Amino acid sequence: MATALLDSVDRFTRLAGHNRTAMLLFRLDGGSRFAINVFKVREVLRCPPLARLPTMHELVAGAVDYRGRTLPVIDLIRAMNYPPLQDPAEAHLIVSEFSRSVQAFLVRDVERIVHCDGADMETPGHGLGYGARVSAVTRIDGALVAVVDVEQILAEVNGAQAEVSSRLRNAAQRAEAQPRRVLVADDSAVARRQLVEVLKQMEIECVVAHDGREALAMLREQAALAPEERVALVISDIEMPALDGYALTRAIREDAALAPLKVVLHSSLSGGFNEAMVRDVGADRFVAKFQPDLLAASVLELLAQVRAQRG
Repeated sequence: MATALLDSVDRFTRLAGHNRTAMLLFRLDGGSRFAINVFKVREVLRCPPLARLPTMHELVAGAVDYRGRTLPVIDLIRAMNYPPLQDPAEAHLIVSEFSRSVQAFLVRDVERIVHCDGADMETPGHGLGYGARVSAVTRIDGALVAVVDVEQILAEVNGAQAEVSSRLRNAAQRAEAQPRRVLVADDSAVARRQLVEVLKQMEIECVVAHDGREALAMLREQAALAPEERVALVISDIEMPALDGYALTRAIREDAALAPLKVVLHSSLSGGFNEAMVRDVGADRFVAKFQPDLLAASVLELLAQVRAQRG
């Protein structure tokens, strides 16, 4: 079943760049449905016996041997505050790769792949009670589906690092004063905090948007300002509700007032597919999450280009 499910992934790649996302639906209990971006998924397996060590994080259910390597298994059932399964034999593992790491997530069962229109996805209201571990919600077949913020969960397990090397901090201090305004667009609270911390260490002013639609509105509002008061560079996540990073970049390039902006797409999605899409939509750079020094170096290089263009 798992192989047949993921055999259809390739035909969903054509959705990217058009504000549409392929999502893998799964359940953590008998009712509510959750989702994860299908491009993060390597494989779906029945859960084998897990090795457990006493020093493991509380959200790690154990370790599993996967094709010759040992992977941590993160318990999404526990992370989302559902009671443990009565019969562990019912569980499945979603093996996932992103942010240059591979791990498995423990879920009850896996349902199917669907495609979602970004315009139909929205940031969850506080009243829904999901907390920081859900980044977006949408409706599939009339039922609510929550998109899990895996970055938030992994940051809790592994710790969130946003330390820029002294070499790059010094380079940022030596750079000319202008321009130093950057807009960050990301629906993940932990990712926004990491990005703001990186820019703060570089003494760069940061403007924050929670999705692509909000970012585009903010950019258009400031288009009439003097050049030194505008944002010079955009750092955008790819996966976002309302308007994703690809669609945001297309909109920037199609707007004469915004087209000169430098755009960095910053994503936990891995693989050459992203590199091709970055070129297609006209972004200046792709940086995989989360590499503080690589991101900092890219920001300094692109801001230097803006300074040179402005003369």
